[in-house]
Amino acid sequence: MTFNAEKLLVTYRPPATKSMPADGRKYTLTHSDATGELFLGIGTSYDKGSINPQLRDEFLAEWEPRLGQFLLSGNVYISSGEFDENISRVRYMVFKKEIPTALEAIIYGDRVFFQHFPWLVDSPIYVTFESVFPEFNKIMYYGTPRQYMGGKKKMNV
Repeated sequence: MTFNAEKLLVTYRPPATKSMPADGRKYTLTHSDATGELFLGIGTSYDKGSINPQLRDEFLAEWEPRLGQFLLSGNVYISSGEFDENISRVRYMVFKKEIPTALEAIIYGDRVFFQHFPWLVDSPIYVTFESVFPEFNKIMYYGTPRQYMGGKKKMNV
């Protein structure tokens, strides 16, 4: 999927604002297959009400302090055993392909935040794939927010 800013709907969940907080700032990104719209919730907790418990196709991310710097820690759910290995493989491949679009949506959707914290544009992004199957249970590096600004999401992962 290609990111389309016109199809992104952003909701700030108090006490989060466009500029605060940095530590513990959480993103919940969901989508509609029917309309192609992306829904981004920004808050201090995940928007669990927007997550479809049957599909589990959301992308979650959070700013975390680690070893003196902030990193953006993402998470996708592959399987806890309710999906067989073949379905889990498909889910893993789809998520792996769509994460750059998800990151572009988050970075674009929260662009005012980066004006207040410009040093975060060079922070590392790591995404955890959660699965009971070892080949899909991993943590992958996805560059920095700078790579997802202005349509510059050209990277090999």
